[in-house]
Amino acid sequence: MSTSTCPNGHPSASSDYCDTCGAPIGESETPDTNSPSAPSPALRTTSSTGAPCPNCALVNTADALFCEGCGYDFTTGTMPREATATNPLDLGATPAQPAVPDPVAPSVKVEWVAEVWVDPDWYTEQASDEPCPSPGLPVVVPLQARSLLIGRSSRSRNIHPEIECSSDIGVSRRQAQLSTDGQRWWVEDLQSANGTYVGAASAALPTDALTPGQRRELAKDDHIYIGAWTCIVVRRATPEEQSGQA
Repeated sequence: MSTSTCPNGHPSASSDYCDTCGAPIGESETPDTNSPSAPSPALRTTSSTGAPCPNCALVNTADALFCEGCGYDFTTGTMPREATATNPLDLGATPAQPAVPDPVAPSVKVEWVAEVWVDPDWYTEQASDEPCPSPGLPVVVPLQARSLLIGRSSRSRNIHPEIECSSDIGVSRRQAQLSTDGQRWWVEDLQSANGTYVGAASAALPTDALTPGQRRELAKDDHIYIGAWTCIVVRRATPEEQSGQA
């Protein structure tokens, strides 16, 4: 079987176009596109050809500076850079919009707070085996909801009280519920293990626990006693506490 040599030096079984690069061999008639040996239309050229494009294998004319298929630069041996818009409006691009800051949530004015105290007198009355923490300043809890749980946290039970008393193990996980209409406050025992007690600050310590499930309205000077040493006082927030500066 005779072979031909294309202008690029490739041996070819076809005598019209090179089997390797598709370059035309000599002067020939237009090849039959149905012939199995005919090159694909994408590789045909109508004028003198050069070597195939190193990037996409398309055969370009010998004097081509760029590949007509992919834009490969025959001079520098690189692909063309993507066009960069110096003015976004020239290319129809939408100019970048200035970032819009996230809306700032308005601060909630705190009207009421709860003070959580360690009360040595209540501890003495309970005769607990647990050592009592040193009394000090109370923990002040802002009351920012109409209903708040008093108790000890439990991740396994998904219990997260708003008024946290975890240091006092005499307090139940779900000890009591505080609720308000904005002006008055009520406390309700949630069937706690050791009971919830309410008494005036000027009176003796209470001895009768609240009936579980029944709300008790708090008077202005009432204290809530729970656990082994915890005393809770609900009061109006000071101006500093209202503004969050306390």
